Amino acid sequence: MKTPFLKSSLAAILSIGFATSALAADATGTWLRANGTAKIKISRCGGNLCGNIVWLKEPRKDTENPDPKLRDRSLIGSRTILGMKPDGKNSWKGKVYNAEDGKTYSGNMELVSSNKLKLKGCVLIFCKGDTWTRTK
Repeated sequence: MKTPFLKSSLAAILSIGFATSALAADATGTWLRANGTAKIKISRCGGNLCGNIVWLKEPRKDTENPDPKLRDRSLIGSRTILGMKPDGKNSWKGKVYNAEDGKTYSGNMELVSSNKLKLKGCVLIFCKGDTWTRTK
């Protein structure tokens, strides 16, 4: 009598553990930059992740964009996280557009907790990062 109960209890506990792990690896959602100046919504684009600016503390144009045709567009709605591909359980690699200098960098993201996302952009061996907080 005890064996079926123990097996079903163990199965239920294990399935909860696996569901929690799967949720922890979900970087989709809206994130606030550490300095509080922007919110970026990360969503699926194909099998990858992409992110668009959805809020700016001080809205502005994309004046540093290398394409002169895009310099007059609003940064709100523009894509800053470009095609991040899975690179492990809680990490992704791809490209990051930095509107502050108009350059696109190699980048990576790592979900360090369900509410913290570490993002880095790199040129050669020099990297600069930021830790974002999930918003509701």
